[in-house]
Amino acid sequence: MPEKQIADETAPSRSSWTGLWEMVTVWARIGFLSFGGPAAQIALMHKIIVEERRWLSERQYLNALSFCMLLPGPEAMQLATYTGWRHRGTLGGLIAGLLFVLPGAAVILGLAMLYVSFGETPAFTTIFLGIKAAVLVIVLEALLRVARKGLKRRDHWILAGLAFIALFFFSLPFPLVILAAAVYGFSFGRLTDEEPLTPDSRYPIGKTIRTICLWLAIWWGPIGLMALFDPGGILGSVGLFFSKLATVTFGGAYAVLAYMAQEAVQDLGWLSAAEMLDGLGLAETTPGPLILVTEFVGFLAGARGPDGIDLTYGFLAALVTLWATFAPCFLWVFAGAPYIEWLSTRPRLSGALSAISAAVVGVIMNLSVWFSMQVLFNEVTRSDTGPLTLWIPTLSSLDAVAALIAALASYLILVRKWGIMRTLTICALGAVGMSALVS
Repeated sequence: MPEKQIADETAPSRSSWTGLWEMVTVWARIGFLSFGGPAAQIALMHKIIVEERRWLSERQYLNALSFCMLLPGPEAMQLATYTGWRHRGTLGGLIAGLLFVLPGAAVILGLAMLYVSFGETPAFTTIFLGIKAAVLVIVLEALLRVARKGLKRRDHWILAGLAFIALFFFSLPFPLVILAAAVYGFSFGRLTDEEPLTPDSRYPIGKTIRTICLWLAIWWGPIGLMALFDPGGILGSVGLFFSKLATVTFGGAYAVLAYMAQEAVQDLGWLSAAEMLDGLGLAETTPGPLILVTEFVGFLAGARGPDGIDLTYGFLAALVTLWATFAPCFLWVFAGAPYIEWLSTRPRLSGALSAISAAVVGVIMNLSVWFSMQVLFNEVTRSDTGPLTLWIPTLSSLDAVAALIAALASYLILVRKWGIMRTLTICALGAVGMSALVS
């Protein structure tokens, strides 16, 4: 690694503050414009960072993107963090990563407060019915997109099918499914003799170890204190849950949703499946990574106390959620950034990534089927027979308005290729109109 890059880890000199302010303005612009999910965000960053500013070359950008896709968590936010690190060291990485997240986080927090305060009113309920029905199609479109990219060989199709069966019919833990896919892909990755299997010796390994220790302390310090002094409290539970989530959720926001649906909805009971879809709908319409849906879940978990709604506790739980979700992202990037060029050539890691991507198709399929039943039917029965789990919707409980809105969203997104925000707006208005006609 060039000496300049290592030197960039220190704080900037007084003469560099002008360039630093330029970074702040650029990343603030990206943070406020980053609508539309990871694909749109990655394209936006490519346009500004590679084409306009030339802070990264095309190859550096693609290598960094491949590396970030290997990591758990939101690849777009991690790509932003790496770009900032490459340009201005650790301070640059913090500026880029935080500005990519904070605008959307502030909006989600405000919307979550409104949701908890007014979500049970008929108007809000009807609007969110339209949003939920549209989100079903958005998840389906994501499934088709990921399948086209991730299922390139026969064994990938088999992995996707096995992942779906393991989650939907046997309720196996999500991390176990991802780990099994990673082990399979790593084991069958083909070695090459193009480059030696040794890290980049030009970057001190001791510095990497110090980085890891520092960010582990930053991440787990507050979480550990909450768990120690308030072991049964919701803040400690939220911190531990989302810290665990941050280490196993490969595959982006939709994979995160699958895990949260299994844990936060079914096991912990922090919110319902319909509310989870409401949260995703809000995240789809705001800037920032879709993984900010975790902030919505954390807020609801904290706000709903035994004595009723407590917005202050919800606010604190949302902050804990953001900390547990994004502090690990800085750890992964700052520890691995000096080795990206080396890691990008590792066949076994590429094999693991390909297998995980294939399994994620099955994960999103499980999410699509499960959410579809929860939104389209008012009654869904769970039947357990030994290790086998069956979800059986009552056909007579079909919600006609939700089904019609889902059909409308399918036409707008899959046929007309409309954007997300435009579709969500039309579906929300359509739900209001149809509900008025039905009533």
